[in-house]
Amino acid sequence: MIRVCVAGVTGWTGSAVAAGVAAAPDLELAAGVARSDPESFSSVAEALDAVAADVLVDYTHAAAVKENVLAALARRVGVVVGSSGLSAADYDEIDELARRHEVGVVAAGNFSLTAALLLRFAAEAARHVAAWEVIDYASAGKPDAPSGTARELAERLDTVASPALGVPIADVLGAAEARGATIGGTQVHSLRLPGFSVSTEAVFAADGERLSIRQDAGSSAAPYVAGTLLAIRAVPGRVGLTRGLDQLLG
Repeated sequence: MIRVCVAGVTGWTGSAVAAGVAAAPDLELAAGVARSDPESFSSVAEALDAVAADVLVDYTHAAAVKENVLAALARRVGVVVGSSGLSAADYDEIDELARRHEVGVVAAGNFSLTAALLLRFAAEAARHVAAWEVIDYASAGKPDAPSGTARELAERLDTVASPALGVPIADVLGAAEARGATIGGTQVHSLRLPGFSVSTEAVFAADGERLSIRQDAGSSAAPYVAGTLLAIRAVPGRVGLTRGLDQLLG
């Protein structure tokens, strides 16, 4: 039985994940963390000091996730990171601490199966097409940019190759910011508009042809539950950081 603490337990995704944990015969919902809920713990540190847990699942927000992850690792508790906002440097720090304490961390910008396939298919496309950019769509109120899914995609593509640029960013005339942010060598363009949940599109191009690979999130948290439960079950057998749900797929 894997004992699970869910941070962000009253949130849109966290509440669905908590319900999935509670319903699974091999998992136990040991604790929940939500500052606005009097029936939950107010912090991850408080919860993990009070209740024995094997895995922390974090579905909070960009301002809180790093502190939560470090608190869990300091207590030798494995972590599933579903929140966005962590940089490549943050992940390096988390990996080092996880290895020092001999626990596992599974982090994904998106725990849905189709988002995992986006990473896998885009990485394959980058082996054959020299030029690409990423477009990140999200709701008008999303405070972090790019999304965790888009950041993870750009960093994954960087492990394959660096995209060809017709005009280097340093040589752009006018506002260089119009070319987007450079994440792991890839230009990422974040749109924040009403009507979107989270959509991530990788656009590949060669002379006379284009390939777009896009993942769209709907209005339900259901797609994220199965992937999160898969990650929870994988964490106890790992040491250090694993980035991307696709790394857990056969």
